[in-house]
Amino acid sequence: MVSQVKDMNNTNGSYKESVSWLFGLQKYGIKFGLSKTTNLLKAFGNPHHNQRYIHIAGTNGKGSVGAMLESILLKAGLKVGFYTSPHLVSFTERFRINRELITKDQAASIIREIYEVTSQKEPPTFFELTTAMTLLYFFRKDVDVSIIEVGMGGRLDATNVIGPMVSIITNIGLDHQHFLGDTIIDIAKEKGGIIKKEIDLVTAVDQPPVVKLFESLCKKKGAPFWRVGKHARYRRLPSGLLGYYGLHKRFRNLTLGLKGGFQYKNAAVALLALEILKKKGISVSDEALQRGLADPLWPGRLEEVSSHPTIILDGAHNPSAMRSLAYSIGRDFDFERLILVVGIMEDKDILNILKKIVPLASRVIYTRPTYYRAANPQYLMDVAKEFRKDGEVQFPLSTAIERARDLAGKKDLILITGSLFTVGEAKSYLDPIHYPREDI
Repeated sequence: MVSQVKDMNNTNGSYKESVSWLFGLQKYGIKFGLSKTTNLLKAFGNPHHNQRYIHIAGTNGKGSVGAMLESILLKAGLKVGFYTSPHLVSFTERFRINRELITKDQAASIIREIYEVTSQKEPPTFFELTTAMTLLYFFRKDVDVSIIEVGMGGRLDATNVIGPMVSIITNIGLDHQHFLGDTIIDIAKEKGGIIKKEIDLVTAVDQPPVVKLFESLCKKKGAPFWRVGKHARYRRLPSGLLGYYGLHKRFRNLTLGLKGGFQYKNAAVALLALEILKKKGISVSDEALQRGLADPLWPGRLEEVSSHPTIILDGAHNPSAMRSLAYSIGRDFDFERLILVVGIMEDKDILNILKKIVPLASRVIYTRPTYYRAANPQYLMDVAKEFRKDGEVQFPLSTAIERARDLAGKKDLILITGSLFTVGEAKSYLDPIHYPREDI
C-alpha cells in the first residue's frame, strides 16, 4: 500500500497504479452514509447539482432496466451516461457514455484528482470514491441524462446524493441481509430511502406490505407513486413479443433484446419510467422505443456465448434471481441435459441459491472464481448433497469450464452462474480478445 500511495503522488502514475490504490480502499469495507461522497463532490464544485438523473434501486433487475433505458434514450438521440456495479472484467465497465467505456487514461486521471482531495486519515470507501468519480466524469462530458444504479440498499448508499428526475425500485427480495436487515420490510425501508420529495417513484414491487410501505413513504414526501401491475400492465404474448399497456402508451409487438421471462417485467418498468420522463421533457418516439428495447447492451445476464453445446452465462447471485433464471432456462431453451458450473460468494444464501438450480441439472461442477470472497467449492458440494445430483469439484474456473465441455453433448446446455465474479472470469477465459483480464 505504501508503494501505491507513492505512485499516486506521481501525477504520471499509470492506470494500474491508480486503480490498485482505489481497490486498496476496499480494506475499509462497506460504510453507509452520504457525508464523504458529498464532501468529495463539494471539493469539485458540486458537479452533481442541476443534472438530469434516473436513479435505480432494487434487489434484482437494476442493471437490466438501466440497460434498456440507456438503449432507448440513445436511439432517441440523447447522450447517456450509465453507472453500474460491479464490473465483470474491467473496472472501466462501471462508467460508460453512449456505451463507450471510460478510457484507462481518463479513469487514472480522475482517480488522481480525487486522491488529492481525499483525507488520508479518514479516506472514503471504494464505492464512495467511484460514485464521486462517476458524477464528476458525467458532468465534465456534458451528458444529457445519467442512469445511476444503487450499489446496495438506497437510503445511505453513496449514490443517494443525487436529485433524480425519476426514482425506480425494481423489486424487493432477500439479499445483503447482513447490511440491510433480515426481513423484506427491513430491506424495503432501506431501498425506499431513494424516494425523494415530489419526485416520481416507479416500481414493480408486488408484495402487499411493501406496496403499502412505498405508498406511505411517497405520500409523506408528496412523491407520485406509479406501479407496474396497477398503472401499467404487460403480457408475454404467444409470439414471444411484449404487450405493454401503460398510462398513455399501448404496444402489442415489442421485441426484447434481453433473454429471460423476467425481462418482460423489467421492460415494463423501463417503459413506465419513460412515460413519466416524457412529462419532464424527455420525449422518445415509438420508433426509438422499439429499436432501443430490442438492442440493449448488458453482458453476463442470460448471455449465450457459444453453441454446440450452448453455453449460457448468468450472474444470478441470490435466491430470487436464481429462481427466475431456473424458470427461464426451463422455458426458453431447448436442450437434452443441463451441465451446471456454479461458483458463489461465501456471504450469500448458498443453500437457497443452490436449491433453485441444482435440481434441474444432470451434472454439477462446483468451482470458484479467483476472488477472496468466493466460497470453497467443496463446501458448495457438501451443501448440495441433499439434492442428490451427480457433482464434482473443479478449480480453477477454466478447468471447470473445460470439464463441462468434455461432459456435454452437442444438444446439452452448459450454464455458468452463481456470481457476477464467476461470470466475469468465465468471459475472460472464453473470449480473452474482447474481455482481457485485468491484472490488478
